[in-house]
Amino acid sequence: MITILPWWKQLWPWLLILGPSLAMLGCIITIYLALTMHVDQPLIQDIVKIGLKIEEIRK
Repeated sequence: MITILPWWKQLWPWLLILGPSLAMLGCIITIYLALTMHVDQPLIQDIVKIGLKIEEIRK
């Protein structure tokens, strides 16, 4: 007689879930880093460096 384990006790469902979960985690980390570490900061008041270009902020 073969005993069938519930799905959460088998290895293959966790291997299938692992790939998309790691991709989602990497995406969340990338978005967080892009929004917090690489934001264009003002050089002086009302002047911002965007890439290689320096622009004045118009209000």
